Amino acid sequence: MSTRTFRVTVRGVFDGLSDEQRAALLERAAEHDMLRAAFTPEGHLAYDVAARPAFTFRFLDSGEAEEDILEATERAESAARAWLEQRGYGYKNLSSSAEDLSLAPLGKRQRREAAKRGC
Repeated sequence: MSTRTFRVTVRGVFDGLSDEQRAALLERAAEHDMLRAAFTPEGHLAYDVAARPAFTFRFLDSGEAEEDILEATERAESAARAWLEQRGYGYKNLSSSAEDLSLAPLGKRQRREAAKRGC
């Protein structure tokens, strides 16, 4: 069985931030810029709290079977909650979506390369 790669996105909204928490997020905003967002095993947090209080965590995970995506999603949500709670950040409207990259449609270039290989 081959390894499947999962991309999990956890979204939410900061809630009830103190002035100090908001200032801390603003101070580190460059590290969490939406343009630098990436899917990583440890999770990448992106936000623009100056514009709106929403945030997105992006996680990269893997599994052996299609059903493993459910566990990957649970791990991602738990990791996002832990990160927020360890720092005392309130949040609400947490939701997640996950994608199994082995089931994702190939792009034009990928289809052309697969055709050259005879796949």
